[in-house]
Amino acid sequence: MKKLHLFLSALALMAFVACGDDENDYQIGGKKGTETPVQPDDRQAAGPEIAKYNLEFPALKGGNSVVIVHSGILNDKLNKSGVNYSVEWDTNINAQRWSCYQMYADIIASKTPSNNVSRYSADNDGSLSPECQYPNDLDIPSQYQLTIDPYKYSGYDHGHICPSADRQRAEEANYQTFYITNMQPQVGKLFNQGIWENMENQLRTWTALFDTMFVCKGGTIDKAEHIIEYVCQKSHQATRINNNHVPVPKYFFMAVLGKKGTSFKATGFWIAQDQNSYSTDLKSYAVTIQALQSKTGIDFFCNLPDDIETEVENVSQAKMESEWTWYK
Repeated sequence: MKKLHLFLSALALMAFVACGDDENDYQIGGKKGTETPVQPDDRQAAGPEIAKYNLEFPALKGGNSVVIVHSGILNDKLNKSGVNYSVEWDTNINAQRWSCYQMYADIIASKTPSNNVSRYSADNDGSLSPECQYPNDLDIPSQYQLTIDPYKYSGYDHGHICPSADRQRAEEANYQTFYITNMQPQVGKLFNQGIWENMENQLRTWTALFDTMFVCKGGTIDKAEHIIEYVCQKSHQATRINNNHVPVPKYFFMAVLGKKGTSFKATGFWIAQDQNSYSTDLKSYAVTIQALQSKTGIDFFCNLPDDIETEVENVSQAKMESEWTWYK
């Protein structure tokens, strides 16, 4: 099975990411909006063009960060290939800043069970080997890879950022969502298995309303006041320990851009995970993209044409809530 990967330093990518220009071509469901479609076999040749045009990409932080783009088979029955998801990994903090990806009908979990592959499952032995439940991401150079699984025995779940259920039409795509680089430490029952899962279900419901949704999700790792603690295998740690420390984000976010025809609209979620209870009304966690950018310091959807970016980011809270169909 052919696998296509792109690994570039943030320094190299920064020269190509076209945030804020007026390009009118953009990546939708594996195809560019106004130019000849980029076929899967051309992905490596396209190189930085993936980051330049794909709308799910935010502006990169740079510095100690590297960007990994995972590609491969997205739908086994249709033999559909393309970009699976991308990650910005901070090599100093040893954590991901975000995962970004696209959602459309052919690649997310189908309501017809026979169309889906099984969720990847293996022994969670803490080794991070290719055969374990949470393997190391081999697209990161070896010096930046974790040596043991810091989540095991920590009391936190391996919280998927690009969810398994968003990639359940192909074995390869689903397996890639279990890379340790696609994880953030999450409180189990109330958060990862509760409100966060509800938000992910909301996004899958919204997918049916659009041609394509562009998503960027992650946890807060850049400010001390936005980190609860650090975890390492077999213990909670208040300080960083060798290469196995991982910050526990106090807040998580989702930035969502929906495209139908030639129209776009966007919304975001901002939620703290150190709470004892959560509202079932997801609108209580919804924020505009402008507000989410202020909270996270991340420039979302910067590859949109400037006029469209300004329009979708600067709607009022009330208008944004009215533009989306909410489910409790």
